[in-house]
Amino acid sequence: MRIARLGTNELGLRLRYHWRNWTPVLKVVSVMWTVLAVFMAIPWVVLVVERDPDARAFGLSILLVMAAVGLVWLSTLRTRVELKPWQMFVLTTLSWVSVSGFASLPLVLGAPQLTFTNAVFESVSAITTTGSTVLVGIETLSDGLKLWRGIMQWLGGIGIIVMGIAILPFLKVGGMRLFHTESSDWSDKVMPRTGGIAKATLGIYCGFTLVAMLAYWLGGMTPLDAVVHGMTSLATGGFANSDASFGAYADQPHLLWLGSLFMLLGALPFVLYIRVLRGARMALWRDQQVHGLLLLLTVVVIGLTLWRIWLGTPPFEALTQVAFNVISVVTTTGYASDDYSTWGPLAYVAFFYLTFVGGCSGSTSGGMKIFRFQVATILLRNQLRFLVHSHGVFASRYNGQPLTDDITRGVVAFSFFFFLTVAGLALGLALMGLDFTTALSGAATAVANVGPGLGDIIGPAGNFITLPDAAKWLLCAGMLLGRLEILTVLVLLTPMFWRK
Repeated sequence: MRIARLGTNELGLRLRYHWRNWTPVLKVVSVMWTVLAVFMAIPWVVLVVERDPDARAFGLSILLVMAAVGLVWLSTLRTRVELKPWQMFVLTTLSWVSVSGFASLPLVLGAPQLTFTNAVFESVSAITTTGSTVLVGIETLSDGLKLWRGIMQWLGGIGIIVMGIAILPFLKVGGMRLFHTESSDWSDKVMPRTGGIAKATLGIYCGFTLVAMLAYWLGGMTPLDAVVHGMTSLATGGFANSDASFGAYADQPHLLWLGSLFMLLGALPFVLYIRVLRGARMALWRDQQVHGLLLLLTVVVIGLTLWRIWLGTPPFEALTQVAFNVISVVTTTGYASDDYSTWGPLAYVAFFYLTFVGGCSGSTSGGMKIFRFQVATILLRNQLRFLVHSHGVFASRYNGQPLTDDITRGVVAFSFFFFLTVAGLALGLALMGLDFTTALSGAATAVANVGPGLGDIIGPAGNFITLPDAAKWLLCAGMLLGRLEILTVLVLLTPMFWRK
């Protein structure tokens, strides 16, 4: 009896210990749920005013989310929010997964009446700003649901910026230590002092979004389209209010150029915008990431424009369409103004390569990020120098900072697991019966958070609705892995992590 009593006591102590570790995490996550519910009230008000039946779905969704928040707060009333570094890995993953789940409620309960799988796929795609969709007949959705799709991506966009500026550099994930700022000043047990930079980032993000909305509206979009496209352009998300994506405005080239500008703004580091506002006017132009991204876009746009002109497309039309779609894919926005998979074999292969690139660190875009390609180029150059001068010492620097061993390890590890994840997902999709192009491009576009893939099924003119449910769940995992920089999630799968 005594042995059994001791065993029970030990089990109880362990459970209390683990619960104390989880309560701060749950308390912070519940704040994010509250923010989600507040924003969910915006389309609810619109639907109530319009007397649309979807208002009931949003009202019920808000109640369910707030019930979960209340349950967490009642069970964590005496908990102080003091997070240890290892808990941030759990918080980061749990927040994105749970927010995606709650965000899917209006899609299940509303007029589309999506299956649970399709609703989760749509919400994960929105929150991760991937832009893949399973919805058909988007034009027929209620105004509230159209607005909600845009809001989900907009919220995901600001979450990505905060994660890239404040969390990932601290976690030393994928070489992000290069972008350690004053916002990444963490102690062992306290939350980061991110108040000032968070407010500045949110202000810039909101300001750009409002400018985009106004520009689209003055450019000829309907008010609702202007609002939704304004949010999804800056979030580099790519959700539109039409099955034709941005192709609904393909006959208005000025809107395509406006879209290109706002997608590009979303793909640049927001920390640099803050520095510009603080007086460092040349901060953007001196940044190595920005140079690399602009150079890549210029070369590719010129090359593919010449290709399309050679195929017979009028020069201005060729430049407009190429610039818009190349910027859309490189920034991982995922808008499509034309089916670029029909532009010939050169464009087909080029767009597949561009799927992996991504924008800058500290932006809303996904992909591998341009800085990793630049760091890899520096390492390759130094390795070639070492082969010629075996006793030489070559200093490696990026953006004026030394490339330390932990940074290079992070870049190499992330790059390896990025392509390993794409290969694994593609193999899994192929096992489910998908053809080579659909499986490979689907895996790539999910992990890179781009949106459309290639081929007749999930290409720019296609849709993910026909994929098997198992494939959609696999792609959801790929989207979350890609958005969370892969290593943030993989570390949770190691036994040593849970022994901390």
